[in-house]
Amino acid sequence: MLILSLLLSCAPTGSQVAETPPAPLLAFVGHIGDDKSAVLVRGDRIEKVVAADDPLVGSADHVVKSDRITAGFVDAHAHPMGLGRTLATLDLAGIQTYAGTLERIRSWKGDGWVTGRGWDQNDWADAPSGGWPLAADLERVAPGKKVALRRVDGHAVWVSPAVLADAGITKDTADPEGGRILRDDAGAPTGVLVDTAMGLVEVPKWGDDQAEAALRDALDAIAAAGLTGVHDMGVGDQSLALYTKLDEKGELKVRIWAYLHPDSEAAKRLLDEGPWRGDKFSVVGIKAYADGALGSRGALLSAPYSDEPGHSGLAVTPAAELAELSASCLKAEAQLAVHAIGDLAVTQVLDGFEAARAAHPDAKALLRVEHAQIVNPKDRERFAGLNVVASMQPTHATSDMPWAEERLGPDRVGWAYTWRSLQQEGALVAFGSDFPVESVSPALGMWAATTRTDAHGMPEGGWTPDELLTRDEAVQAFTLGAARAVQEAELGALEAGFRADLTLWREDRIQAGRWIPAATVVDGDIVWREAN
Repeated sequence: MLILSLLLSCAPTGSQVAETPPAPLLAFVGHIGDDKSAVLVRGDRIEKVVAADDPLVGSADHVVKSDRITAGFVDAHAHPMGLGRTLATLDLAGIQTYAGTLERIRSWKGDGWVTGRGWDQNDWADAPSGGWPLAADLERVAPGKKVALRRVDGHAVWVSPAVLADAGITKDTADPEGGRILRDDAGAPTGVLVDTAMGLVEVPKWGDDQAEAALRDALDAIAAAGLTGVHDMGVGDQSLALYTKLDEKGELKVRIWAYLHPDSEAAKRLLDEGPWRGDKFSVVGIKAYADGALGSRGALLSAPYSDEPGHSGLAVTPAAELAELSASCLKAEAQLAVHAIGDLAVTQVLDGFEAARAAHPDAKALLRVEHAQIVNPKDRERFAGLNVVASMQPTHATSDMPWAEERLGPDRVGWAYTWRSLQQEGALVAFGSDFPVESVSPALGMWAATTRTDAHGMPEGGWTPDELLTRDEAVQAFTLGAARAVQEAELGALEAGFRADLTLWREDRIQAGRWIPAATVVDGDIVWREAN
């Protein structure tokens, strides 16, 4: 009893208990919509949004000014590891000629395999006869080397004769289901493998250290683009382990929501146990493919391509298999995100989703169509009715507009890149970029969504301008739309109590309407800021 009394006598009284000081009050000042405002942040939460001249701003511990403030921009469809690989290997994006592409390959100084990405035969006025690059030309500029170069969309690979020989691909090799081996008039492979045919060649895999270095570089680039988060579409077991490691060490600058490869070990766990979360890393679903890409004529259409009669695209995964996977995901309260570009692919995916919803009517998980580039008008209203996210990438439209009508014809091209039409039918539209297919910059996505023009403002008035969005509508698709697509209730808006994820912008002084990221804020921390 005496010891207890002594202990009590030594204990601090209520007035003596040390109180944890409140976190500093930060004020981020800039235009929100048309009004100049301030977002007050304490800790990892938005405390209040007030007018810029409110006295509370003057009492803040720190004030950060910019031209404009939005909720944190999130890329709703991207490939961070792909970006890391692009930064570390041969980048062919933006080269406008075949000769220039070959010269870039010739000048590459790396050892071993020559790997890279970014070529686009649609840009080459000097493309070989037939329109596609040739293995024989790789042999000319990189004699004897093993070369494997992915098309810009990732849905075709251009390989050298040494790679074809190693893989045993000859004129007698059959096209795999869901893929094409491009051939000459004699049936011999010319060097381009489309969609599932890419799996016929095996490119050496990176070790964990090399992959981690590339991923860290990609995450730095993501934050510097003004992005506070990314929906990573296609996470394998190696990437999952790296994300988990970085998250547990507190080294993830931005949020990552992972959609797993269907054949990964992690996908099996997801279907058994359901989604799981870390700090800034969450596993929410599975990513699958219904078809290929429009640029490589792999998108599955309901009628043949206008510029290749008799060919309607590729079914990469059978519709029945996708329907079964949809039901399995809903049973586990996990999302299924399905790449579907062609109108027939979209219809078949929605049919599978409808069957899965009927089998699991109480499931709360959202389902997603990734890209939704060509949507039959009859299918537009089905998105909202089936709780399906339309995950779209505005810069695909402005990249594809020079040749999309050639692929689709003058009538069907009106079904393409229809963001406004889908929104008007009640669909939840979430915007992304599909980087590294397109630039990581969401500012370019904003430009594409609100102008439907190229970097020079052409065509005047915008391509198919009926689908233009307002500035605020486009911002919402990158913020609240992206948050709702992963069923996050405390992200995507500048409201009291929401998590303090913000993107600060400055407006281009030369080109009106264009934004440049100024700072990226995640959970109240400035994780990147533009150098002064």
